[in-house]
Amino acid sequence: MKSLLTTFCVEYLKTRKSKIFWATILFFMFVSSMMGLLMFVQIHPEISGKLGMIGNKASMLRFGEPNWENYLTLLMQGIAGVGLVGIGFVASWVFGREFSEHTAKDILALPVSRTYIVFSKFIIVVIWSVILSLIYFVTGLLIGLLIGLPDWSGSIAFQYAFKYFVTSLLILLLSTPVAFLASYSRGYMFPLGFVILTLILANFVGMVGLGPYFPWAIPGLYGMTNGTEDLQLNGVSYIILILACLLGFFGTLFYWRFADQK
Repeated sequence: MKSLLTTFCVEYLKTRKSKIFWATILFFMFVSSMMGLLMFVQIHPEISGKLGMIGNKASMLRFGEPNWENYLTLLMQGIAGVGLVGIGFVASWVFGREFSEHTAKDILALPVSRTYIVFSKFIIVVIWSVILSLIYFVTGLLIGLLIGLPDWSGSIAFQYAFKYFVTSLLILLLSTPVAFLASYSRGYMFPLGFVILTLILANFVGMVGLGPYFPWAIPGLYGMTNGTEDLQLNGVSYIILILACLLGFFGTLFYWRFADQK
């Protein structure tokens, strides 16, 4: 346990002192703010011309009535995309930076179990991802209050908050395959490409009705308030997602413990 705490503290210090950590927070705040801006244009269509391209795009989109329920739905749709990219980036950076910065050999030479190193990195990914999810949701709520969205309801907010954080959890489970690819490819460019590919495929398989059986489409489908019958999740959907998570986790652990690290 002491070794695990030591490795965690090292990972924590590396993350806290990194500019990447603060950059991801600003990115999630920015995306959440843009969701509020889109809804603000819905409330005040007369200002769309003053906002240039952003205003024209927002006025062309339709999110239903500008109220809290539709706004929270928009936030849910946003986290399904930005969450996959953001949390995938976090996992690829935490596990891939050691190889890109040529510090992997130094870490593996320490008299510490490689299992503890992997566990510590995953704990950092979880904490970092939870912080980003909270930042995104809280910023969205504050923006909604600031622009004066009507029809606030505590029950609706609680319902969407619960669904939002479950969606974030499902996205977090998909960080383990990214961690494995970052370790296997010894960097973070390949896993980032993989994250973008899965995001594209998630939209494609949803169009052909295979979304419930593609792990990276499942969080977005869960966050949808409604959908056609062929896009409804079932028990097999969650089994597939959990299997993808476990394969990524144990694959990462196996690689760090047994693979040649030359």
